[in-house]
Amino acid sequence: MDALAIIDKYYPEENELKHILLVHSRSVADKALQIARRHPELSLDCAFLEEASLLHDIGIFMTDAPGIFCFGDKPYICHGTLGAALLREEGYPRHALVCERHTGAGISLKQIQEQNLPIPHRELVPVSMEEQVICFADKFYSKTKLDKEKTVEKALASIERYGEEGVERFKKWCEMFL
Repeated sequence: MDALAIIDKYYPEENELKHILLVHSRSVADKALQIARRHPELSLDCAFLEEASLLHDIGIFMTDAPGIFCFGDKPYICHGTLGAALLREEGYPRHALVCERHTGAGISLKQIQEQNLPIPHRELVPVSMEEQVICFADKFYSKTKLDKEKTVEKALASIERYGEEGVERFKKWCEMFL
């Protein structure tokens, strides 16, 4: 699989949005690979970690997030499921799972229903160890401050809006991956 070729297919122009996507996704990939090196006992699939990290946000162009040059018509929270649909069409169902399960620290069906979120009503929580590592790594990088890695405290603060489930999941990942 050539993750960059897939990105080029959906982001054919060299513009600010593509730059944001590439820099953010590379940072996430590097952190995920760093975790894999630090924890060989987890037997993580490093090739998959890199590919899926690079592709986890591929659906952002379809959302309405002008602050990061996204001028689509869907709410930003939909970017994961939108990206998952693209990757399933490309023939990469395992990578698609990372897309749809990385938002927040994963979003449970209960949270989706309680908050009436405009995403599919099913569990969207990372399951595989690779999904969990990518979701965790993603929390350390913003698309608006590309040059800075968040502290654990700031990463935790960024997911608090998703509820206590995500906070507890993130704390568990801190114990597992740091």
